Amino acid sequence: MKNVYFLSDAHLGSLAIDHSRMHERRLVRFLDSIKNKAAAIYLLGDMFDFWYEFKYVVPRGYTRFLGKLSELSDMGVEIHYFTGNHDIWAFDYLEKECGVILHKQPLTTEIYGKIFLLAHGDGLGDPDKKFKFLRALFHSKVCQFLFSSIHPRWSMWLGLTWAKHSRMKRNNNEEPPYMGENREHLVLYTKEYIKTHPDVDYFIYGHRHIEIDLQLSRKSRMIVLGDWITQFSYVVYDGEHMFMSEYIEGESQP
Repeated sequence: MKNVYFLSDAHLGSLAIDHSRMHERRLVRFLDSIKNKAAAIYLLGDMFDFWYEFKYVVPRGYTRFLGKLSELSDMGVEIHYFTGNHDIWAFDYLEKECGVILHKQPLTTEIYGKIFLLAHGDGLGDPDKKFKFLRALFHSKVCQFLFSSIHPRWSMWLGLTWAKHSRMKRNNNEEPPYMGENREHLVLYTKEYIKTHPDVDYFIYGHRHIEIDLQLSRKSRMIVLGDWITQFSYVVYDGEHMFMSEYIEGESQP
């Protein structure tokens, strides 16, 4: 039985990350190291810091990453790509050219006999009205049409600059620390969800950029994946055991 892998939040192309080419190569080396062990890989959002597909144009760069996704897909590895809040505007390019399975909503699925709820995590349980407004704006078909009318030379610059500004607003460019079970939005959302869906075994999210692993009931376990900017963290499920790990160059990966 082959492994199933989960990772998120690489933010490839971010103007706030130094040595972006090295950053991409590190992710590609990881994917290459697991290609013969993987039955499926779930990328739970924000793999790009900004992504927009025009009708005849896709963003410059990312050729190593996109090539590796295509290679793995051609080998028969299932690649599931979830849109996050930075790569909302993925349409059909990744599916048609790279062979990924695109998800724009949370997914409940069965893997090796266990029930999983998988999502990027943005907007789940977050009461911030400003964030909700921006999220609705970015999902608007009208806004997408208007954005498409801007020349890619300027629209891509605008998107990447917006994403950089959002990250640099944080203290020392760091994620807010874990706030505890009674304040973390994803934890509160999941606890409430379990009340009506007690059959879910695993909840796995990205978005938060910190590692969280909580047993919320006798059956249900919740995991937040961390990121691929500083932690290089991921989760492996082998059909019996679920464990978190971090990619370290030169070490054999489980």
